[in-house]
Amino acid sequence: MSFRVRAARGDDFDAIYEMAKLTGGGFTNLPADRDTLVEKLARSDRSFARTTDEQAGDLYMFVLEDPAAGIIRGTCQVFGKVGVVQPFYSYNLSTLTQSSPELGKTFHNQMLSLTTDLEGCSEVGGLFLHPETRSGGWGALIARSRYLFMKQHRSRFGDRTLAELRGVMDGAGNSPFWDGLAGRFFDMSFPEADRFNAMHGTRFIADLMPRTPIYVALLDDAAKAVIGLPHPSGMGALRMLEEEGFLFDRYVDIFDGGPTVLAPTDRIKTVRESASETVLEISEGGKQSTILATGKLHDFVACKASVKRVPRKGLIIDAEAARLLGVKAGDVVLAVAR
Repeated sequence: MSFRVRAARGDDFDAIYEMAKLTGGGFTNLPADRDTLVEKLARSDRSFARTTDEQAGDLYMFVLEDPAAGIIRGTCQVFGKVGVVQPFYSYNLSTLTQSSPELGKTFHNQMLSLTTDLEGCSEVGGLFLHPETRSGGWGALIARSRYLFMKQHRSRFGDRTLAELRGVMDGAGNSPFWDGLAGRFFDMSFPEADRFNAMHGTRFIADLMPRTPIYVALLDDAAKAVIGLPHPSGMGALRMLEEEGFLFDRYVDIFDGGPTVLAPTDRIKTVRESASETVLEISEGGKQSTILATGKLHDFVACKASVKRVPRKGLIIDAEAARLLGVKAGDVVLAVAR
């Protein structure tokens, strides 16, 4: 298998829809809803086609493709700016210390406050790999390709980038956090609320949820135990984000309590360490494992490569990578070490 990452197209719908059905729920950016995915692909197409380069409420969808076999085995998304059409809500987990001299006791009370602190950030999300493709480093390829795209189009993205990780759910797709908090104010289960959110956004949360801080001590033990924890299947994604420099800053998802992690965009490892290089020669490449990217907007494509670096001159890359990227000697690529 020789995969590359490229911009998603309308005719990728069937493959993306099949992957959406494999997520198991709680995957807000990749719902198994035909109409929503069709609109996402249309919105992505409009974003790639936009001719101005300022930050806006864009959505860019990508796929992991084996062009020789004609199969797609992964997808991911990048949002230019959150909070444009609807407020972007998060819970901020804070601590209020209170003391009673008469009792001789001090209490450290954790609170969840509904905020829109993260509006204006860019976001990476919607990353899903087909179960048959979860080895071989393909997850790292598709994840890091997003940051190369951001580097190529830096003015379209904000100063900070966030990622929301899916929270803990049981085998039936229910969320202990939802059941212990928001579910008490809504006449719907977590799967119903999550599906509604995927199709309509989070406005209904602000319409019906209390605006005052929620004391964590008032939640049941099951809900308290999962605040800020990712779904077990998301631990690998969390590690990759942390390796890129993302950190948990006490923001959690309002639906399932999963962690939101943040990084200054220019300090993301792949953004910081990648550099433009000239392709000197196409042959057997070398021993340096590298991710290469080329092309702008709809023409963006990225893949793994075996590279030999010639100091101050450029790169010798393997023929397979050149074929996947559609590059020749003399072309310029964006390169980052794997």
